[in-house]
Amino acid sequence: MGFKKHIPNAITCGNLLCGCLAIVQAFEGELVYAAYLVGMAAVFDFFDGFAARMLRVTSPIGKDLDSLADMVTFGVVPGVVMHKLIGISFFNNMFSPNTDGPPALRYTPELLQWQELVSYIPFIIIIFSALRLAKFNNDTRQTSSFIGLPTPANAILICSFPLIVNYGDSALANDVIGNPYFLVITSIVLSYFLIAEIPLFALKFRTFSWVGNRTRYIFLMLCVVLLILFRFTGIPLIILLYVLMSINSNYLAKRRERG
Repeated sequence: MGFKKHIPNAITCGNLLCGCLAIVQAFEGELVYAAYLVGMAAVFDFFDGFAARMLRVTSPIGKDLDSLADMVTFGVVPGVVMHKLIGISFFNNMFSPNTDGPPALRYTPELLQWQELVSYIPFIIIIFSALRLAKFNNDTRQTSSFIGLPTPANAILICSFPLIVNYGDSALANDVIGNPYFLVITSIVLSYFLIAEIPLFALKFRTFSWVGNRTRYIFLMLCVVLLILFRFTGIPLIILLYVLMSINSNYLAKRRERG
Protein backbone atom coordinates (compact mmCIF):
# COMPACT_ATOMS: atom_id res chain seq x y z
CA MET A 1 0.00 0.00 0.00
CA GLY A 2 2.82 2.41 0.84
CA PHE A 3 4.35 2.06 -2.63
CA LYS A 4 1.08 1.98 -4.57
CA LYS A 5 -0.14 5.33 -3.29
CA HIS A 6 2.84 7.09 -4.91
CA ILE A 7 2.28 5.66 -8.42
CA PRO A 8 -0.48 8.09 -9.53
CA ASN A 9 1.45 11.09 -8.15
CA ALA A 10 4.59 9.96 -9.98
CA ILE A 11 2.59 9.84 -13.22
CA THR A 12 1.23 13.33 -12.50
CA CYS A 13 4.79 14.56 -12.04
CA GLY A 14 5.54 13.20 -15.52
CA ASN A 15 2.76 15.49 -16.77
CA LEU A 16 4.32 18.43 -14.94
CA LEU A 17 7.80 17.71 -16.28
CA CYS A 18 6.47 17.59 -19.85
CA GLY A 19 4.79 20.94 -19.26
CA CYS A 20 7.99 22.56 -18.01
CA LEU A 21 9.93 21.26 -20.99
CA ALA A 22 7.16 22.42 -23.35
CA ILE A 23 7.39 25.97 -21.98
CA VAL A 24 11.13 26.01 -22.66
CA GLN A 25 10.63 24.71 -26.19
CA ALA A 26 7.83 27.20 -26.90
CA PHE A 27 9.88 30.22 -25.81
CA GLU A 28 12.75 28.97 -27.96
CA GLY A 29 10.40 28.86 -30.95
CA GLU A 30 10.30 25.05 -31.16
CA LEU A 31 6.51 24.91 -31.17
CA VAL A 32 6.32 21.45 -32.77
CA TYR A 33 8.39 19.95 -29.95
CA ALA A 34 6.24 21.83 -27.43
CA ALA A 35 3.13 20.31 -29.03
CA TYR A 36 4.56 16.79 -28.81
CA LEU A 37 5.38 17.32 -25.14
CA VAL A 38 1.80 18.43 -24.47
CA GLY A 39 0.61 15.27 -26.18
CA MET A 40 2.83 13.18 -23.91
CA ALA A 41 1.55 15.12 -20.90
CA ALA A 42 -2.04 14.37 -21.92
CA VAL A 43 -1.22 10.65 -21.81
CA PHE A 44 0.20 11.05 -18.29
CA ASP A 45 -2.86 13.10 -17.30
CA PHE A 46 -5.19 10.33 -18.44
CA PHE A 47 -3.33 7.54 -16.71
CA ASP A 48 -2.73 9.22 -13.34
CA GLY A 49 -6.44 9.32 -12.56
CA PHE A 50 -6.96 5.92 -14.12
CA ALA A 51 -4.18 4.44 -11.95
CA ALA A 52 -5.56 6.11 -8.82
CA ARG A 53 -9.01 4.61 -9.41
CA MET A 54 -7.68 1.16 -10.29
CA LEU A 55 -5.33 1.06 -7.28
CA ARG A 56 -7.93 2.74 -5.04
CA VAL A 57 -5.44 5.29 -3.76
CA THR A 58 -7.22 8.56 -4.56
CA SER A 59 -6.37 11.39 -2.19
CA PRO A 60 -6.89 15.17 -1.81
CA ILE A 61 -3.14 15.68 -2.33
CA GLY A 62 -3.29 13.79 -5.60
CA LYS A 63 -6.21 15.92 -6.78
CA ASP A 64 -4.41 19.17 -5.92
CA LEU A 65 -1.16 17.98 -7.51
CA ASP A 66 -3.06 17.06 -10.67
CA SER A 67 -4.56 20.56 -10.90
CA LEU A 68 -1.19 22.23 -10.31
CA ALA A 69 0.41 20.13 -13.04
CA ASP A 70 -2.51 20.85 -15.38
CA MET A 71 -2.13 24.58 -14.74
CA VAL A 72 1.45 24.45 -16.02
CA THR A 73 0.98 22.05 -18.91
CA PHE A 74 -2.53 22.84 -20.09
CA GLY A 75 -2.76 26.44 -18.89
CA VAL A 76 0.60 28.16 -19.32
CA VAL A 77 1.81 26.21 -22.36
CA PRO A 78 -1.16 26.93 -24.70
CA GLY A 79 -1.01 30.62 -23.78
CA VAL A 80 2.70 30.77 -24.64
CA VAL A 81 2.23 28.75 -27.85
CA MET A 82 -0.55 31.07 -29.04
CA HIS A 83 1.56 34.11 -28.10
CA LYS A 84 4.42 32.80 -30.25
CA LEU A 85 2.10 31.87 -33.13
CA ILE A 86 0.70 35.40 -33.26
CA GLY A 87 4.21 36.87 -33.20
CA ILE A 88 5.26 34.57 -36.05
CA SER A 89 2.16 35.39 -38.10
CA PHE A 90 2.75 39.14 -37.72
CA PHE A 91 6.39 38.70 -38.74
CA ASN A 92 5.45 36.66 -41.81
CA ASN A 93 3.08 39.41 -42.93
CA MET A 94 5.47 42.26 -42.11
CA PHE A 95 6.92 42.64 -45.60
CA SER A 96 5.13 43.03 -48.92
CA PRO A 97 6.67 41.33 -51.98
CA ASN A 98 8.55 43.67 -54.32
CA THR A 99 9.73 42.36 -57.68
CA ASP A 100 11.87 45.43 -58.36
CA GLY A 101 13.88 45.30 -55.16
CA PRO A 102 13.95 44.16 -51.55
CA PRO A 103 10.61 43.55 -49.79
CA ALA A 104 8.96 46.71 -48.47
CA LEU A 105 8.03 47.06 -44.80
CA ARG A 106 4.26 47.17 -44.47
CA TYR A 107 4.05 48.48 -40.92
CA THR A 108 4.94 51.74 -39.21
CA PRO A 109 6.86 51.63 -35.90
CA GLU A 110 3.65 52.57 -34.07
CA LEU A 111 1.78 49.69 -35.69
CA LEU A 112 4.59 47.30 -34.83
CA GLN A 113 4.30 48.30 -31.17
CA TRP A 114 0.55 47.74 -31.30
CA GLN A 115 1.03 44.30 -32.82
CA GLU A 116 3.47 43.38 -30.07
CA LEU A 117 0.81 44.26 -27.50
CA VAL A 118 -1.79 42.20 -29.41
CA SER A 119 0.49 39.17 -29.25
CA TYR A 120 0.07 39.15 -25.45
CA ILE A 121 -3.73 38.75 -25.63
CA PRO A 122 -3.44 34.92 -25.57
CA PHE A 123 -2.18 35.12 -21.98
CA ILE A 124 -5.86 35.40 -21.03
CA ILE A 125 -5.92 31.66 -21.80
CA ILE A 126 -3.63 31.18 -18.79
CA ILE A 127 -5.89 33.28 -16.57
CA PHE A 128 -9.08 31.51 -17.63
CA SER A 129 -7.39 28.12 -17.31
CA ALA A 130 -6.63 28.97 -13.67
CA LEU A 131 -10.28 29.96 -13.16
CA ARG A 132 -11.39 26.74 -14.86
CA LEU A 133 -9.26 24.54 -12.62
CA ALA A 134 -10.27 26.43 -9.47
CA LYS A 135 -13.94 25.95 -10.36
CA PHE A 136 -13.37 22.27 -11.07
CA ASN A 137 -11.79 21.67 -7.67
CA ASN A 138 -14.73 23.26 -5.85
CA ASP A 139 -17.69 22.29 -8.05
CA THR A 140 -19.48 19.16 -6.81
CA ARG A 141 -21.25 18.88 -10.17
CA GLN A 142 -17.99 17.92 -11.87
CA THR A 143 -17.18 14.67 -10.08
CA SER A 144 -18.00 12.46 -13.09
CA SER A 145 -18.25 15.00 -15.92
CA PHE A 146 -17.08 18.49 -16.83
CA ILE A 147 -18.76 21.88 -17.07
CA GLY A 148 -16.83 23.97 -19.53
CA LEU A 149 -14.06 22.91 -21.88
CA PRO A 150 -11.40 20.92 -19.97
CA THR A 151 -7.95 22.48 -19.99
CA PRO A 152 -6.30 19.41 -21.63
CA ALA A 153 -8.74 19.57 -24.56
CA ASN A 154 -8.12 23.30 -24.94
CA ALA A 155 -4.34 22.82 -24.84
CA ILE A 156 -4.41 19.96 -27.35
CA LEU A 157 -6.51 22.06 -29.73
CA ILE A 158 -4.13 25.04 -29.55
CA CYS A 159 -1.00 22.89 -29.78
CA SER A 160 -2.37 21.20 -32.89
CA PHE A 161 -1.89 24.48 -34.78
CA PRO A 162 1.94 24.24 -35.01
CA LEU A 163 1.58 20.61 -36.11
CA ILE A 164 -0.91 21.55 -38.83
CA VAL A 165 1.41 24.32 -40.01
CA ASN A 166 4.38 21.96 -40.07
CA TYR A 167 2.77 18.82 -41.45
CA GLY A 168 -0.71 19.70 -42.68
CA ASP A 169 -2.51 21.58 -45.41
CA SER A 170 -0.39 24.59 -46.46
CA ALA A 171 -3.47 26.58 -47.57
CA LEU A 172 -5.11 26.06 -44.18
CA ALA A 173 -1.88 26.92 -42.41
CA ASN A 174 -1.31 30.16 -44.34
CA ASP A 175 -4.85 31.48 -44.69
CA VAL A 176 -6.28 30.48 -41.31
CA ILE A 177 -3.65 29.62 -38.72
CA GLY A 178 -1.27 32.13 -40.30
CA ASN A 179 -3.82 34.90 -39.76
CA PRO A 180 -3.03 36.72 -36.48
CA TYR A 181 -6.58 37.98 -36.11
CA PHE A 182 -7.96 34.44 -36.31
CA LEU A 183 -5.56 33.47 -33.54
CA VAL A 184 -6.58 36.42 -31.35
CA ILE A 185 -10.31 35.69 -31.78
CA THR A 186 -9.70 31.99 -31.14
CA SER A 187 -7.86 32.84 -27.92
CA ILE A 188 -10.81 34.88 -26.68
CA VAL A 189 -13.44 32.32 -27.70
CA LEU A 190 -11.57 29.40 -26.13
CA SER A 191 -11.06 31.38 -22.93
CA TYR A 192 -14.82 31.80 -22.70
CA PHE A 193 -15.47 28.10 -23.33
CA LEU A 194 -13.14 27.17 -20.47
CA ILE A 195 -15.60 28.65 -17.96
CA ALA A 196 -18.85 28.32 -19.92
CA GLU A 197 -21.74 26.44 -18.32
CA ILE A 198 -21.65 23.68 -20.95
CA PRO A 199 -21.80 20.08 -19.60
CA LEU A 200 -19.23 17.80 -21.28
CA PHE A 201 -18.61 14.11 -20.69
CA ALA A 202 -15.33 12.96 -19.16
CA LEU A 203 -13.07 10.21 -20.48
CA LYS A 204 -13.03 8.48 -17.10
CA PHE A 205 -13.38 4.71 -17.37
CA ARG A 206 -14.38 3.11 -14.08
CA THR A 207 -14.91 -0.18 -15.95
CA PHE A 208 -14.20 -1.33 -19.49
CA SER A 209 -17.75 -2.52 -20.17
CA TRP A 210 -19.76 -1.10 -23.07
CA VAL A 211 -22.65 -0.31 -20.74
CA GLY A 212 -22.10 3.12 -19.25
CA ASN A 213 -19.18 3.86 -21.61
CA ARG A 214 -20.95 3.78 -24.97
CA THR A 215 -20.46 7.50 -25.68
CA ARG A 216 -16.79 7.31 -24.71
CA TYR A 217 -16.08 4.28 -26.92
CA ILE A 218 -17.88 5.80 -29.91
CA PHE A 219 -15.98 9.04 -29.43
CA LEU A 220 -12.60 7.25 -29.26
CA MET A 221 -13.37 5.23 -32.39
CA LEU A 222 -14.33 8.39 -34.29
CA CYS A 223 -11.13 10.03 -33.04
CA VAL A 224 -9.07 7.25 -34.61
CA VAL A 225 -10.95 7.64 -37.91
CA LEU A 226 -10.43 11.42 -37.97
CA LEU A 227 -6.73 11.11 -37.20
CA ILE A 228 -6.25 8.50 -39.93
CA LEU A 229 -8.13 10.59 -42.50
CA PHE A 230 -6.85 14.07 -41.63
CA ARG A 231 -3.79 13.51 -39.42
CA PHE A 232 -3.09 16.60 -37.30
CA THR A 233 -5.82 18.59 -39.04
CA GLY A 234 -8.24 16.13 -37.48
CA ILE A 235 -7.44 17.34 -33.94
CA PRO A 236 -9.61 20.50 -34.10
CA LEU A 237 -12.35 18.33 -35.60
CA ILE A 238 -12.02 15.94 -32.65
CA ILE A 239 -12.48 18.77 -30.14
CA LEU A 240 -15.53 19.99 -32.07
CA LEU A 241 -16.87 16.42 -32.13
CA TYR A 242 -16.32 16.18 -28.37
CA VAL A 243 -18.42 19.28 -27.74
CA LEU A 244 -21.19 18.22 -30.15
CA MET A 245 -21.40 14.68 -28.76
CA SER A 246 -21.57 16.07 -25.22
CA ILE A 247 -24.42 18.40 -26.16
CA ASN A 248 -26.27 15.54 -27.88
CA SER A 249 -25.68 13.21 -24.92
CA ASN A 250 -27.05 15.81 -22.50
CA TYR A 251 -30.09 16.40 -24.72
CA LEU A 252 -30.89 12.69 -24.87
CA ALA A 253 -30.44 12.35 -21.10
CA LYS A 254 -32.91 15.18 -20.49
CA ARG A 255 -35.42 13.59 -22.86
CA ARG A 256 -35.19 10.30 -20.98
CA GLU A 257 -35.77 12.11 -17.68
CA ARG A 258 -38.88 13.79 -19.06
CA GLY A 259 -40.08 10.67 -20.83
